[in-house]
Amino acid sequence: MPGGNKEAWPHIKEIFQSIAAKVDGEPCCDWVGDGGSGHFVKMVHNGIEYGDMQLICEAYHLMKDITGLTHAEMSEAFEEWNKCVLDSFLIEITSNIMKYKDADGQYLLPKIRDSAGQKGTGKWTAISALQHGIPVTLIGESVFARCLSALKDERVQASKVLKGPTVKFDGDKKEFVEHIRKALYASKIVSYAQGFMLLRSAAKEYKWNLNYGSIALMWRLFWGSHV
Repeated sequence: MPGGNKEAWPHIKEIFQSIAAKVDGEPCCDWVGDGGSGHFVKMVHNGIEYGDMQLICEAYHLMKDITGLTHAEMSEAFEEWNKCVLDSFLIEITSNIMKYKDADGQYLLPKIRDSAGQKGTGKWTAISALQHGIPVTLIGESVFARCLSALKDERVQASKVLKGPTVKFDGDKKEFVEHIRKALYASKIVSYAQGFMLLRSAAKEYKWNLNYGSIALMWRLFWGSHV
């Protein structure tokens, strides 16, 4: 997502687009705008990624802890979702992760420590949203979820005091999974809309002439061709 002096773009365009990821033969790389607009757009892109991963985590939680689906069943659900409007790199790899087994033949996912790190771009997006007065709520909550997950010792201690509710699901699992899919799709739309609201606010303040359609096309590898 290069930005800066537009006169420099023709000199590096061929190199950048030749090594960029491609969707339908088109490179996911184009000049964004003046100044630091490229960095800002990339930051928001990463913030949306934080949100998408949190949404996937919550979908996984509902499937596993509410409906009691097996890893194989959850993997199959994500695989099916990747064939519709949710198709994206993150949905695809989630399906693969769900069914991946360790050397001992057991599923690997339950063995992984439930504590997420972060590089900071999601936090920067949330801070920028506050500075611009834009309610980027979904990304903000996804950042807080990572902060909460990092408090492993505190969570373990708290679980000894309040174990939380237990749910016995007796409904139609297939129907409930479809509700999860629709909720995930709607939530992604909210996240993208909030992200573009932040881009619009920044563009107005910094006098960037952003091409939002071009930006969406650059993002479609990770977020899906329907972004």
